[in-house]
Amino acid sequence: MFDRRLLRSFLFATVFFALALGGGVLAVRQDPAFGQQLLAGFRDQVAGEIFSDSPGVLFLKIFLNNLVACIALFLGGATFGLVPLLVIASNGLVIGGIIETIRGEKGIEFILAGILPHGILEIPAVLVSAGLGLLLAEALGRELFRNEGDAAGEALGYGRLFVRYVVPFVALAAAVEAFITPQIIQLVS
Repeated sequence: MFDRRLLRSFLFATVFFALALGGGVLAVRQDPAFGQQLLAGFRDQVAGEIFSDSPGVLFLKIFLNNLVACIALFLGGATFGLVPLLVIASNGLVIGGIIETIRGEKGIEFILAGILPHGILEIPAVLVSAGLGLLLAEALGRELFRNEGDAAGEALGYGRLFVRYVVPFVALAAAVEAFITPQIIQLVS
């Protein structure tokens, strides 16, 4: 599945995300009000709408939302990698801030219950999408600036990898998030 270039870009995206996540944690430790703002925004814009739906509708919404985000990460590589890096950084910062805020309020068990069941599938899918976007950026750069390679041909190959691996992981993660994660959160609450 993974060649060395995809593994390298996946690892780069992972490290970049982890640094942003750490930045979000540190930001909230410096200014807890920042974390409360992030959490309020999450509750207003995401949780309130999502958790009022039936599990089937919730699955569909989560799947489509995450699929669109992953497609944007992959195709955003056409911006020479800016979109994947900005999306990974902003999501890492927000998630890190929310995690630190909730950790202080409800503990690490609640965080693990809310993220781990679906996150073990969703986060790698997102990071692979970003990695594919970074490879697309690299291919475009080689073709435009060194007159080497075929960026469109490489993009087609990356698109096949996206469909083969990212889409099923996003679907499975959405199913877990809609049907299983809420039950686990209730057990921990």
